[in-house]
Amino acid sequence: MATRIAQVEFRLSWQSGLARHSDVYHAPSVNFWRDLLPPGMESLEQAAPGAQVECAVEAGDSIPAAEKGRVVQIRPNQFNGEYAPGQRVAPRQGRYYPIGMLEGLDGYFRGDKRPARCLEVAGEQLTFDLNHPLATRPMRLAATLLGAEERAGLDKGGRCQDWLETVAGGGPGMQGRDAEWPADWFAGDPFARLDGQPDGVFYSITRTLPHVDAAASAAIADLYGGLLAPGARVLDLMSGCQSHLPELPDLQVTGLGMNAEELALNPRLNERLVHDLNAEPRLPFADAAFDAVVCSLSVEYLVRPFEVFVEVARVLRPGGLFAVSFSNRWFPPKAIALWGQLHEFERPALVLDYLLRDGLFGELETYSLRGRWRPEDDAYAGSQPFSDPFWAVWGRRL
Repeated sequence: MATRIAQVEFRLSWQSGLARHSDVYHAPSVNFWRDLLPPGMESLEQAAPGAQVECAVEAGDSIPAAEKGRVVQIRPNQFNGEYAPGQRVAPRQGRYYPIGMLEGLDGYFRGDKRPARCLEVAGEQLTFDLNHPLATRPMRLAATLLGAEERAGLDKGGRCQDWLETVAGGGPGMQGRDAEWPADWFAGDPFARLDGQPDGVFYSITRTLPHVDAAASAAIADLYGGLLAPGARVLDLMSGCQSHLPELPDLQVTGLGMNAEELALNPRLNERLVHDLNAEPRLPFADAAFDAVVCSLSVEYLVRPFEVFVEVARVLRPGGLFAVSFSNRWFPPKAIALWGQLHEFERPALVLDYLLRDGLFGELETYSLRGRWRPEDDAYAGSQPFSDPFWAVWGRRL
């Protein structure tokens, strides 16, 4: 007996109080005989490639409904702050931590990586919410059938995959921002870096290796392609030898980066400027000089992000786009300490807070993409079969 195996793109859409969110997951091998599909998506089994279905996701559909009993109070000494060998973190309001860092809770174990949100730090009591980050969010799930084939011998045994649980698990929900639950990001020294020497020293070395694989780079360009207009004046902020921009006609792209040789190698740039934003956040451009600003795979290196984001707003025309994208690959010596302490899905929330801080941006959205295959000719294809995930955050100048 043959079993139909499909490649499906799932898109989970939801809204927090301050932004809209889309989390995309490419499922490479959906087994219609064995796996669990969300209710209402059974028609995919007989559908042709390109078919799309959509359904509402209710609390309790693989994502457990929120329970008051999963909001717990613990003593400060029950929070095991060992984030990594030799590195400790303190609980901060609004932040997420693995449940396994909370000791003495019945039914949980040290290695439990499911997220717990710190709701309050008050003297000798810490309050944590152990519910799924999406437990109270109305959601919609869309699925697109990318391809399918019949395979024999797969109708016995094997593992049953719950695809809604997979798509919604691993982090979606942490990037939600709500006015009633602000996060304490900036206590301590969040912008410290391992390499404290001037950035000009580090970036004097020309680096031409790609920051993400070709599939991820193309996906970033596709996303930007849906946000940019032909003929737009674009500032590629913290640019290098690659801009990750779509092939839209007549884009006028200015690259601002740290290495002149890298900028010279970038064929998408019409204008090139060397400028150190950490030393001088003010941008050397007139007010409303650009229709869009993109910052690709670099925001984690900003030590003065608030000043830079204010400057981005200044050089954007009203309604202009500011889009920030990033992956889980970066230069650790130059990334801010806070970045390495955050879950991958908390980092979009941090960038949203950058955008929200001075009230200069609206129409805020986030996007994530996981699960695509890595190109076969990529240097890491043998050890890392999946393409680099990436996240994006964007808003419009008010």
